[in-house]
Amino acid sequence: MGSYSLGGDGVVEMVLRSGPVAKFVLAILGTFSVVSWGIILHKLWHFYRIERQTASFLEIFRRSSKFSEVQAVCRTFDESPLSGIFQAGYAELNMQLRQPGPTAGSPSSPTVRPTLKSLSSVDRALLRAAAVEVTKIERRLSTLATTASITPFIGLFGTVWGIMTSFFRIASVGSTSLAVVAPGIAEALIATAAGLFAAIPAVYFYNHFVAEVKRLTSSMDDFSLEFLNIAERNFT
Repeated sequence: MGSYSLGGDGVVEMVLRSGPVAKFVLAILGTFSVVSWGIILHKLWHFYRIERQTASFLEIFRRSSKFSEVQAVCRTFDESPLSGIFQAGYAELNMQLRQPGPTAGSPSSPTVRPTLKSLSSVDRALLRAAAVEVTKIERRLSTLATTASITPFIGLFGTVWGIMTSFFRIASVGSTSLAVVAPGIAEALIATAAGLFAAIPAVYFYNHFVAEVKRLTSSMDDFSLEFLNIAERNFT
């Protein structure tokens, strides 16, 4: 049994000397870790863009005197969930407010003020759009949850397998000295460390993103109520 040095080089050496099962387990854990970090970085950038665009969209929405002015800039804020909700509500308003023009031959007939036929239909359109936006925001978060829950068990499997292998080595050598036992146990524990390395960031950022989704959902609910209030004041 060769000697092992402490530090990064020692860990690399132990990984290279480990058996095929241990290498397979470490490869799986490495894949989970790389994928989860890719999702984490993408989501951090995504939520940053959502935050900036939502603030700008709300400023324009509250400053504008007409819904048509807000609709004209919605494509500029396609990352903001409020933009999608507004477009759904605006489309429902347009469908209900469409009215035929004045009857031919009656130029003096008064113009009828457009009114909403059903405010609850607008509310349902906003709720459907909010559900779609939440689904878009939550995309790929399930992968982080899976990584957080399964990688410690994969690492534990690698550790148990490594300890079993160490016992077989002890039986074959016929010695229980530290020089015989320690390297095998160290190889086995690398799998547990790799599992925790993959799981801990996934758990932390999954909880962070879930909190962000809840906050955005609350913002979407507030915006929907604000939209409904404006529609009720102006079109009922």
